[in-house]
Amino acid sequence: MRLRKVLLCGALLVVLFSATTLAIASRRIAAEQSAYSAPEAGRCTPTTPNRSAVLPGTSLAVSPLPGTYAASPATQISLLGAPASALSDVRVRGSQTGSHGGRLLAYSQGDGASFVPSKPFRQGETVTVRGKVTTGSKTTPFAYQFVIANEDVHLASSTSSSSDSGRDPSEWQHFRSAPELKAPVAVVTARSAGTTPGDLFAAPYSGPGPSGPMIFEESGNLVWFDPLPANRYATNLQVQQLGGSPVLTWWQGYIPPQGFGMGEEIIDNTSYQQIGHVRAGNGYQADLHEFRITPQGTALLTVFNPIACDLSSVGGPSGGAVTDSILQEVDMRTGLVRREWASLDHVALADSYSTATGSSMAWPFDYFHANSIDPLADGRTLISARNTSALYELDTTTGQVVERIGGKHSDVKLAAGAATAYQHDATVLPSGAISVFDNGGVPKVHSQSRALILDVNARAGTDSVVAQYEHASPPLSSGSQGNVQSLEDGNLFVGWGAEPYFSEYSAGGQLLYDAHLHGSYESYRTYRFPWTGSPSSPPAIAASAAHAGARVTVYASWNGDTRTATWQVLAGPKPQQLTPVTSAPRDGFETAITTPSAEAYVAVQALSSSGAVLGTSRTIAG
Repeated sequence: MRLRKVLLCGALLVVLFSATTLAIASRRIAAEQSAYSAPEAGRCTPTTPNRSAVLPGTSLAVSPLPGTYAASPATQISLLGAPASALSDVRVRGSQTGSHGGRLLAYSQGDGASFVPSKPFRQGETVTVRGKVTTGSKTTPFAYQFVIANEDVHLASSTSSSSDSGRDPSEWQHFRSAPELKAPVAVVTARSAGTTPGDLFAAPYSGPGPSGPMIFEESGNLVWFDPLPANRYATNLQVQQLGGSPVLTWWQGYIPPQGFGMGEEIIDNTSYQQIGHVRAGNGYQADLHEFRITPQGTALLTVFNPIACDLSSVGGPSGGAVTDSILQEVDMRTGLVRREWASLDHVALADSYSTATGSSMAWPFDYFHANSIDPLADGRTLISARNTSALYELDTTTGQVVERIGGKHSDVKLAAGAATAYQHDATVLPSGAISVFDNGGVPKVHSQSRALILDVNARAGTDSVVAQYEHASPPLSSGSQGNVQSLEDGNLFVGWGAEPYFSEYSAGGQLLYDAHLHGSYESYRTYRFPWTGSPSSPPAIAASAAHAGARVTVYASWNGDTRTATWQVLAGPKPQQLTPVTSAPRDGFETAITTPSAEAYVAVQALSSSGAVLGTSRTIAG
């Protein structure tokens, strides 16, 4: 179903209801309210699962979802499907906190607004929302309710550190001109002429050196690395389009031991200058798993939200906690939440292959674990959930699950080999097939991980394997993470997640490229993209001489630059008297050049393939 947009011209029409019309409207509101149960101790799932977000008799898709027990105390009230000018008399009341004032703020897309309360709600209370929406000459009242969750504030804290103390320094690269980088070493083991042009994008962590977003050439040479402070991590570095221009995006923040992210999404331009960031709304922090910029100027992202929950129905403690997987669509211009979807509202706890036994408030039951979002042109959204081993097609407008692929209650019949286990990164390809990274564990279900291309035949109700790609040497079994990227020329690029490998295959399955990060590093996803980087900072330089009066070896690098073809050395007796003395072709990330004679002061210039000066370093003593 496509999202309907209602456009109004001019001022709001004032509609006078007859006594009969008012009575009908009152009965509708009363009927809506009667559909909700009073809050129950420990309840986290709705009485009516997989309910539509669209209010009956209106065009409005709302969040929090009517009837949910999992709303945030800091939630806004999202009203999507009519322009802000068509919304009126919005009133919000908490059963414990009373009436809530606030502001009705329009989305920059012109198709709705959020009511942002002036104070937070109280955990466990029921919230009632009332208002009116006008369509043409008709004004329709609406009312609905939801319950605020009891938040889990007992998460176990992490004591891990990304410090390089006591670890193997051979796992990172060493540069004289940029000693602070300590980037992981990329080892290339297979490379052919049939690979797709472009650089490789990863965000290594868990190694001896710092975590951070990283770009490197197919040869393994570093292009760019942005090292982060201890206990700060990055994931999901990729190139996206923003306003018609390429940008770098990645998640950055903290990863607790429970395996999700608490941070924000970063956006850099091609000069590696931060031009924006996207935070989750409704009091949440953005999770590490997914971030997509849409052509409409919105962002899709994941949130993991642990809340208190009675888990006795699935073998867990009555005073336990569950991690709700949340998908948000955020208006990037205003930061308002246009749409919010919560797994607890649509997918049963019992559908999980994880166990609630042994869970606690400190280690909540991670029953769903959403890890990818793919908005489709037909008004549906495809998501992947690791811990139900299933893909879900959602009606984007209503939020309802319309088809389950795999898992305990698959709506399609799975052909031999088509069942996934603890999978990641489901994406619909231009052909209509679905690519997915099938981890196969943990716990181990398949002998090794694989990249799958699946064909879902809606008419026949079947799901079959079109192609699969496995890492032959060594066989890889990745217990977490991983991605599959379909390249424009038909090749397939695979990031093997917890196993620090990345591979490119032809459409026919031939291995064209294979590499890995040396040592203990891993990367949630790895991609290949074309990229032109032009740093705003100057090139870096270092120099050394064997002894006084000897020739000088100059070391030149430029973190992030992809344009330099040649390095030119400038030298002279004084910092203000430098002239070109020698040059050399760029040789990897750092190029070493020896001057013809002893020099008192030196600098370097980066030259393009046409000889134009791209940047000049500072001047240092030779």
